[in-house]
Amino acid sequence: MKTTTFAMACIVLLANTCNAREIRGHLDTEHLPAYLRDRGEGVPISMFGTYIQKRQLIIYPYFEYYQDSNFEYAPNELGFTEDRDYRGDYEGYEWLLFVGYGLTDRLALEFEAAAIQAELETASDDRSGLPPSIEESGIGDVEGQLRYRWVTETTNRPEVFSYFETVLPTQDKGSLIGTTDWEFQLGTGVIRGFSWGTLTGRLAVEYDRAEELFEIGEYAVEYLKRLSLTWRVFGSVEGSGDEVELITEAQWHLSRNAFLKLNNAFGLTSKAPGWAPEVGVLLSF
Repeated sequence: MKTTTFAMACIVLLANTCNAREIRGHLDTEHLPAYLRDRGEGVPISMFGTYIQKRQLIIYPYFEYYQDSNFEYAPNELGFTEDRDYRGDYEGYEWLLFVGYGLTDRLALEFEAAAIQAELETASDDRSGLPPSIEESGIGDVEGQLRYRWVTETTNRPEVFSYFETVLPTQDKGSLIGTTDWEFQLGTGVIRGFSWGTLTGRLAVEYDRAEELFEIGEYAVEYLKRLSLTWRVFGSVEGSGDEVELITEAQWHLSRNAFLKLNNAFGLTSKAPGWAPEVGVLLSF
């Protein structure tokens, strides 16, 4: 325990030391107009309630757990022949690493990779030949994004941004984990800051090469509020198709360039994951 605490303290100190240039801390926003106080001047990235500045490097190692006692699956998606939906019990443990870099004050790049261990207990009425329990571990989703801010927010207009996401195939067809073919997503969002918080709305269109299908991708309404010099809170209703989640997050800023993210996602529809907590420390350099 002492070793872990010492290591975390060293990482936070390194982040603080390496960032002693013009890049401001995530909550160093007192000098900004009221509509920017919650978020600062950075470009929005895919990590909830997080913005990246020009020439800023963000590294975010984190852990996520999944528990879904009403997990929908079809045997033909797992290497068997029956094309019928069942509901099983799913549990997963995922270790992820996110890296983002602000190329300019408008353009940012990001990359994320995951390792996952998952188990599915199949439905009691499943007669497809699937075993009662399936366990897999290995590489999870690997993806990259290009994010661009078209216009910055002013007193008269909101901020507008877009993003393009590519998800790489990491597993063979029939796998319980990872992605089995290329996936692409193009989205746009609008941000508006108020005295009582900052709202973001976004919508994307996605293409799944395995399905050869274009469809509506992720959509969300998000809320962000800076409470003090050390705390910020985030809330969102996010969906994709008929999977809709309520997401909450508290951010405890350990220093100007490092903060702890405590995140929870709760399924609002039957096809969404039941519960998915996340914890990690985000570092900026």
